[in-house]
Amino acid sequence: MELLQGCRDNKEWLLLSRYLENQTYIDTTNDTWQSAARIYFDLRRQGLTVRSPIDCCIAHIAIENALLLLHNDKDFTIIQQVRPLIHQRWHSIPQ
Repeated sequence: MELLQGCRDNKEWLLLSRYLENQTYIDTTNDTWQSAARIYFDLRRQGLTVRSPIDCCIAHIAIENALLLLHNDKDFTIIQQVRPLIHQRWHSIPQ
């Protein structure tokens, strides 16, 4: 969802959609949603804000599966202040 909603046009949507159809996906667990909400809660209690609660879900899934999260979103850098998120910010080159 996060990737596709950022497409600039239908051509990019179709290309990315085809690519995503062939990827392996990580499923959520019974704990995912409550743990993601706890990330958001813990951030707020420390006076930190992320723009999208879905980023807390993405972060928690990466944490619980010991995955490296590649992103271009400052929210994950903020989340890393309260959770041991392994991440790398990737800066895209403007086209």
